[in-house]
Amino acid sequence: MKTLSPTLSFNTVKKINSAIAIAIALITLLLLNSCSSSPAAVTAPPPPSLPVAEIHASSITTYQEYPASIEGTVNVEIRPQVSGALDKVFVDEGALVSAGQPLFKINDQPYRAQLNNALASQHAAEGALANTQLEIDKLTPLVQNKVVSDYQLKSAKAAFQVAAANVEQAKANVATAQINLGYTLIKAPVSGYIGRLLKKQGSLVAPQDAEALTQLSDVHDVHVYFSLGEKDFVTFKEHYAGETLKDKLNHLPPVALLLADNSEYAIKGKIDMIDGQFDKNTGAITVRASFPNAQGLLRSGNTGKIRLSMVHSDALIVPQSATIEMQDKVFVFAVADSNKVKKLPITIIGKNGTDYLIKDGVKVGDQIVLSGVDHLQEGAKITPQKTTDKVAAIK
Repeated sequence: MKTLSPTLSFNTVKKINSAIAIAIALITLLLLNSCSSSPAAVTAPPPPSLPVAEIHASSITTYQEYPASIEGTVNVEIRPQVSGALDKVFVDEGALVSAGQPLFKINDQPYRAQLNNALASQHAAEGALANTQLEIDKLTPLVQNKVVSDYQLKSAKAAFQVAAANVEQAKANVATAQINLGYTLIKAPVSGYIGRLLKKQGSLVAPQDAEALTQLSDVHDVHVYFSLGEKDFVTFKEHYAGETLKDKLNHLPPVALLLADNSEYAIKGKIDMIDGQFDKNTGAITVRASFPNAQGLLRSGNTGKIRLSMVHSDALIVPQSATIEMQDKVFVFAVADSNKVKKLPITIIGKNGTDYLIKDGVKVGDQIVLSGVDHLQEGAKITPQKTTDKVAAIK
């Protein structure tokens, strides 16, 4: 029986050990490759960087606009006071006339005839009065001498009184006829501008006509009427100084008038009247402001807007872009501890351009997020990016 050589046995063992070492190396390499290809750990994104600003108090003037109608200080309907044919028209539409200037002439012949008849009746009554006086003069000595009874004298005196009354009545008829004759010439009661002429020469006119001959507007000064709702009226009374409405009117600043093209009338006006009661249908009260109109640029019937100004001392404002509206409420995001944001409701009492005037909800020194609020949630963490602007009203 043969036995293995010691040399062969040693070589075989050496080969086996080499194979085992290579296998271990391969397994180690595979394990290393497997570890290196595993997914990396997920890191959280950094907090968003958003601009913030500090709230400061300041004095601010806000403006409120109200639709308004413009009227002359005097608007007169020119109507005839006697009937007749329109003989002459002395003015044209839109003309500027002075008080007392003739406007229309109604045919006066019938009224001259009435005046002549009245004068004739007056003369007849004066003659009858003179005749009764003669009768009294005749009877007086006869009664004194007891030639005739005093009854005849008393009767003559009574006739004298009747004749005197007839004279007075005749004079009144003459005055009436003169007045009616004077009404045939229609004059301007005030200075102003003539409106449309609805009746032309030759037309029959009468006091009971539905349409006036024309309208006359005195617009040297104009009245501008606008309305305040109950809430605005309460704010109006609380804001301006004075114990009574009259005192408040005296302390009101001048008001501006915006015309139909949104341009501002060159001269400021003054509020001088507040109606005595609210309109039951609209729930508003009428307010009047007066404006000089020496150039005649404003006419009755114009429309515009009255702009009221209110000065708010130590006011807080917030940019509209820094707010978010949810369920009929307006919120801002204030920066709290650890740069976490807190949603705060605010109460708005006015607006100035793109800024809100704030009554409560924030205070001086609070820092609020200026933009990007649409994507913020309560308690979210941000990286504040402080700006050089201050959240305050422009004086």
